[in-house]
Amino acid sequence: MTLPQLTTRAEEGYPLTFSEIQTICDLLLDEGQSAEVRADFLEALRKRGETPEEIADFVEVLLQRAVQLPFSGAGCIDVCGTGGDRAGFFNISTTSMFVVAGAGAKVIKHGNRGITSKSGGADVLEALGVKIDLPPEAMATALEAAGCCFLFAPACHPAFRAVVPVRKLLAQRGSASIFNIIGPLLNPARPDFQLAGVFNPDLVKTYARVFKKLNRTRAWAAHGTGPNALQIDEVSPLGKTLIMALENGSLSEFEIHPKDAGIAAMAPEDLLGGDATENAKILLSILDGSDHGPRRQAVQINAAAALVVAGLAPDLPSAWNLAETSLNEGRAMASLQALQKVSAL
Repeated sequence: MTLPQLTTRAEEGYPLTFSEIQTICDLLLDEGQSAEVRADFLEALRKRGETPEEIADFVEVLLQRAVQLPFSGAGCIDVCGTGGDRAGFFNISTTSMFVVAGAGAKVIKHGNRGITSKSGGADVLEALGVKIDLPPEAMATALEAAGCCFLFAPACHPAFRAVVPVRKLLAQRGSASIFNIIGPLLNPARPDFQLAGVFNPDLVKTYARVFKKLNRTRAWAAHGTGPNALQIDEVSPLGKTLIMALENGSLSEFEIHPKDAGIAAMAPEDLLGGDATENAKILLSILDGSDHGPRRQAVQINAAAALVVAGLAPDLPSAWNLAETSLNEGRAMASLQALQKVSAL
């Protein structure tokens, strides 16, 4: 089938088979196909709406094209978000990575540079002296030494270079695509555990169903809210967070509130960040203990959620205490320093 034919099928509402998705991925990653034709398909699929089953199949096919790693995600967790909330906050999940690692979890964070923000996870790590495109063997060393490592999405998925002009064309059209939502699902280590923030509440159930199809052991999809209809791809210290959790094949839905961690809801302006240099300073102030304010609490509640997902704590209050110990005893900072040391080798 050609992409125009598959575009017509999408427009007519037909579900895509795994075999068709394999063909589609071949065509989308083929630079011999025009950007316009590829964008037309992605736009039609987005308008029709991707099913969780289709998203999972896209992820499986695309992971087959990813760089193969000399280690697996068995017993490990990824903490990341879709981005796209445009809240302008500092790098909460990247900061929490070190808190979670300092508390004893193994963290394999898959991420990228900022697209809709001034500073993505890769940007702030680079500003801290962390080499974001370590070779796979060095990633394994980092995971052992620091309890965490960073997988830079463009380095893990070199084939995605072919869709850059397509995504630019879609942006010019004011359209999104499946590539705007699948980033956190494409961790080539295939971690057992995952905490993923999503910018759209409609994605919470979708992500949970995709997690199930991808055989995650335990995973939470989280959508946070705040005042004035603010929506964020984090566990929110500002207000309610909607969670859809996967636990051993079963799905459940619940809410988290700041009071569940024993803190008061804060204001959005308390969490504002800047460019990579400024966000690196914020991250360091939290890890070195000089910032005990709302920004630390925002990191701690996200780290606590991750520690529950990773199975290191039974509930949020217990996990909050673990995260606090990681910070107070300097373990989170030690994790960052170990990652910096591996980067300098």
